[in-house]
Amino acid sequence: MLRPLWKPSVALAGTLALAGCAGSDAATTPAFPTWHNAQVHVVSRLSEAAGVVTTTSMKPDGSLETVAVRLRDGRRLWAYPATMAGRLPGMGVSAPAIVETGGGEGVVVALDPARKGRWKATLVARDAHSGVQKWTRPVHSSFGPQRCGPYICLSEHTALAKARTVVLDPAGGKPVWKLPGISEVEWSDQARVLLLRLSDDPMVESYELKTGKLQWQQPIEQALGPGVDLSGGWAFGAAGDDLVGYVAPYTDPRTRRLSTFGLFSLRRTDGTINWIRPSVVRVYPSGNPGYAPVVRPVDRQGAYGGFARLDPASGRVVGQVGAADVPGSGWWLAFPERMDKLGFLAHGAKGSVYDLASGRPAPVEEERSWSFCVTDPKPLPLKGQPPGFYSTAALCEYDLATGQRVTTAGPPPAWFTGSTAGWRLWRDEKGALHGINDNTASAPGMYG
Repeated sequence: MLRPLWKPSVALAGTLALAGCAGSDAATTPAFPTWHNAQVHVVSRLSEAAGVVTTTSMKPDGSLETVAVRLRDGRRLWAYPATMAGRLPGMGVSAPAIVETGGGEGVVVALDPARKGRWKATLVARDAHSGVQKWTRPVHSSFGPQRCGPYICLSEHTALAKARTVVLDPAGGKPVWKLPGISEVEWSDQARVLLLRLSDDPMVESYELKTGKLQWQQPIEQALGPGVDLSGGWAFGAAGDDLVGYVAPYTDPRTRRLSTFGLFSLRRTDGTINWIRPSVVRVYPSGNPGYAPVVRPVDRQGAYGGFARLDPASGRVVGQVGAADVPGSGWWLAFPERMDKLGFLAHGAKGSVYDLASGRPAPVEEERSWSFCVTDPKPLPLKGQPPGFYSTAALCEYDLATGQRVTTAGPPPAWFTGSTAGWRLWRDEKGALHGINDNTASAPGMYG
C-alpha cells in the first residue's frame, strides 16, 4: 500500500499584455517574443504541445479549472472546471496532459468533476485549441493523467486494491494496454515509455508503447541499496541517453529509521546502472536531476556536509563548497543564471557567495542570484480537497550584498524554467503565467 508521499518543503485570461509592455519591466521592446497572462492563478506544473500551454488554475473561490493558452502569445483559449480525486497532497496539484496528434493539432486530457453518482471524477479529453470535448472516462480515484509518447497514461483506482495503470488512445480514449498497480511516467518518446512502478519494491521499467511489451526493469534498490521508501519523494530527468533519478529520505515515524536515498543514473536503452551517488539529498532551488543536480551529503548520524554540483552524465563532482564554509543558520540557497556560483541569501542583510569551480569565496558586491520568492508558503485553500496542497514555487532575483529583491529582474534562469523548442514558461509568485522564446536549448527544468 502506498504511504503518503513527500510534501515539498519549499522553506528548504481576457486582458493580455504582449511584447515590451508585458514580459519585461523595461520600457523598451525586448529582443525576444515575450508575454504574460495574469488571468490565471497557476498552481500546477505546465504542459505544452501543439502550440498550446495547459495548466491547472485556482479560482478565487478555491475551485480548480483546466486552462489552455496559446503558446505564441499567451492568449487564453478556453477553461473548464477541474478536480482531483485520490491525489496525495505531497504530490502537488495535478497538471493536465497534452498530446500532439499531428497536423498541429492536439488533445488536452484532465480530470473534471464527476458526472455520474458512484464516480468521483471524469477524465475528459478536449481539442487543445477549441476546447471541444472528444471523449470521457469515469474515474474512481487517480493521481492524474500524463503524456506518454503519442498516448495518455493514467493510474486509476489508486485508492483501491485493484489499482492499475492504463494507456489510452488520445483520439477516442480506447485502452491500448494496462498494467496492475500504480505507475508514473518518467520519460517517453514515440516508441517507448519508462515507468516508475510505485510499490514496496519500486523499480523503473521500460515498455514498448504500441504493445505494452516489457523491455527491461531495474529495481531502485539495485542502485541505491535496500531500504528504499518512496514516501520521501522522488524526481527524474533525462540526460542524453540516460535517465537520472533521485529518491529522497524518509523517516519512519514508528521506527525513526531513515530510508535509503540518493541519486542514480540508468541507461535508457537497457536499464544498465551508469553511476550512483548514495546518501545525498537534492537541494532546492536547483536544477533538474538530469540537467544540473546540486546535492548535499548526509552521514549516518544525520549530519550534513557541504554542497556539490554534479555532472548528470557521469555523476562526478564539477563544483563544490565545503561544509566548513556553510553559514550557521538563517540563509537560503541562491544561484545565478549560469549556476557557476552558490550563494547564501540572508533576507535584508549581507549574504555570501562561493565560486563552485574553486570552492573559494567570491565578491558578494553586485552579485545577483535567484532564490525562492516565498520561504514560508501557505497551503492552497482548495475547495473540496484535503489540506496540504501547495503551488509550484516561484523564483525571484536578489542582490546578495543587501538581501533585497531585485525589482528589475528579467526571466528566471533556464535551469529553473527548462526549455522546449526555445520556449521557456513559468509562473510568478502571484500565479500569473509567463512565456519567452529566447532560443534556449531544450532541457528539463527544476520541476521536469
